[in-house]
Amino acid sequence: MTLVDTVKQDVASALRAGEKERVGALRLVLSELQKAVKEGSGDELAVLRRERKRRLESATMFRDAGRAELAAGEEAEARIIETYLPAELPDDDLRAIVAAAVAETGAQSPKDMGQVMKAAMAVVDGRADGKRVSALVREALSR
Repeated sequence: MTLVDTVKQDVASALRAGEKERVGALRLVLSELQKAVKEGSGDELAVLRRERKRRLESATMFRDAGRAELAAGEEAEARIIETYLPAELPDDDLRAIVAAAVAETGAQSPKDMGQVMKAAMAVVDGRADGKRVSALVREALSR
């Protein structure tokens, strides 16, 4: 069963349960997933990560504007999307991946950050946010 099919089933069950917010969030996700399939992009996880990131950025902007109720709604949608994503890597595992990427690329200074990021993100494969990886790479290269 594909992720699109799973989301379709979840929309139907949320409709039966009367969960309006969940239905709305899942319909948006389903729409984006179907659009990606039509465009030929088969990377469903990238779509989910992008949509989660959009929700979190919107929540931050709403919070900064003093609109806590709208921020809470965006964060709730982000949490719904997160249920379909693989679990995030713990910091210790992420540090080990970064250390291996630094060793593999032979990076010596912050100038080599691009090479290390490319190697690390290939191993991470969407199980960690790029900001987390970037911070750990910067930390590793500043030593």
